[in-house]
Amino acid sequence: MTGTALAALGAAAAVLLAAGFALGRVTARRAAGSGPDLGTPVERATFHTLHTASLAAPPLRAGLTEDTARRATRRLRTLLGTRALCLTDRETVLAWDGIGADHHQERVMHRVGEVLESGRSQSVRTRCDDPECPLRWAVIAPLTGEEGVLGTLVAYGSGESAVLVRAATEVARWVSVQLELAELDRSRTRLIEAEIRALRAQISPHFIFNSLAAIASFVRTDPERARELLLEFADFTRYSFRRHGDFTHLADELRCIEQYLALAGARFGDRLKVTLQIAPEVLPVALPFLCLQPLVENAVKHGLNAVGHGMEDAGRVCRVSISARDAGSEAVVTIEDDGVGMDPAELRRILAREADRSSGIGLSNVDERLRQVYGDDHGLVIETGVGAGMKITVRIPKYRAGVHSHPGGS
Repeated sequence: MTGTALAALGAAAAVLLAAGFALGRVTARRAAGSGPDLGTPVERATFHTLHTASLAAPPLRAGLTEDTARRATRRLRTLLGTRALCLTDRETVLAWDGIGADHHQERVMHRVGEVLESGRSQSVRTRCDDPECPLRWAVIAPLTGEEGVLGTLVAYGSGESAVLVRAATEVARWVSVQLELAELDRSRTRLIEAEIRALRAQISPHFIFNSLAAIASFVRTDPERARELLLEFADFTRYSFRRHGDFTHLADELRCIEQYLALAGARFGDRLKVTLQIAPEVLPVALPFLCLQPLVENAVKHGLNAVGHGMEDAGRVCRVSISARDAGSEAVVTIEDDGVGMDPAELRRILAREADRSSGIGLSNVDERLRQVYGDDHGLVIETGVGAGMKITVRIPKYRAGVHSHPGGS
């Protein structure tokens, strides 16, 4: 199943659950005004089913482990109304809820092997030796993910039941969707981490060497400035190569930009003119780590390049303006330079990663990460033309589920 399909399926499930809750609330309100009646039996059963499913979903969205299985099995057994239920992976029983664990649990893995191989549900006789045990039949349904069958759901009953077979199979499919969404979340996290590693790799060795050379040039003539620049360099590299958290605060990202500009200013002197306008109220906003510094670095490079040449013009003055303003539910960051600009068609190829141009890695990387975190409506908005400079606008929602700075951030 593709990521898009999983996301759509997850959204559909969320809508279904929300509809169930809404139905329950409406039913309850109506009941409150008309007496003790809480709705028809069908409405009550629907609400109960949706509510129980919503309680089982969060653990499963963390993947299939002993802990998540233990937290989910009781809800799943309630959902099916069986005497016992267990979840397994491909090797062992992860969790059991209900009666019979003392003599049934050790037999489970011997019975689920065929389902693990075929991926098809089965209804089997338990062959229990205890005449008092009510667990006489078991429905074994596969739990699947992107890599195939991950485990099984085993629901126990007192007799063979077509209703239980169908219900257990549907619940197993619902569990599989939660597990696939968990895999998608992990894939997204790995992708974001890979994108950050790509950005770190893009931090030019030439910039590092040139920064150290610029610092060295002040060691004898201005030792105090050399010391300050060395501290800026240390803080810049520490922040850029930190290993915790996918998100940071706008204040920290702007501090990283300030350090970068201090080091670039030591090298280019009066040729680099920077204007900053920052609204204090947007400084606490959380945003993806290292998503503004590459844009500023891009602006400096384009501002200092000679028109039509991809090399620094020793006489050119680069003017860069950076602003961050409050726009209600969003913080709007704008980075603008008066450099060589770019052909819009070439820019589109860079953002689509169709162009083999190393200088565009930062733009495409940041654009893709913003879209992954906030949606396609929050990709980079870039205004440019050949010889017309470049203006990049980033719209960052102030509040978005799952987006928060790591408490160990700088």
